[in-house]
Amino acid sequence: MKTASLALAAVILSVTSAAAQPSTLTGDVERGRKIFMDVGCHQCHGTVGQGGNAGLRLAPNPRSADFIATYIRKPPLVMPPYTEAALGNQAVADIHAYLASIKPPPPISEIPLLKQLAP
Repeated sequence: MKTASLALAAVILSVTSAAAQPSTLTGDVERGRKIFMDVGCHQCHGTVGQGGNAGLRLAPNPRSADFIATYIRKPPLVMPPYTEAALGNQAVADIHAYLASIKPPPPISEIPLLKQLAP
């Protein structure tokens, strides 16, 4: 009986943890934009994820939500870590949705002023 209870608990735990991954959640673009700004991601990564002196380019075409969650939980560089308690998987899914919604910039040939400067 005790073994069956432990096995059931392990199954429930694995299903619960798998279901809680950012990639299994539906992200909300507007909520993600707000979180991205409120948490301060934009200070290093730019308001549209374009990157800057302190942060990597995140958009367009961001990495997976699970990759982003893993990276922000244990960043290898100077970025401060964000625990799941501080920035939950739903918030990560929302941020990912926001980053995925960012379109690439137009080519130089479609920007009149830059087109004039192009060789």
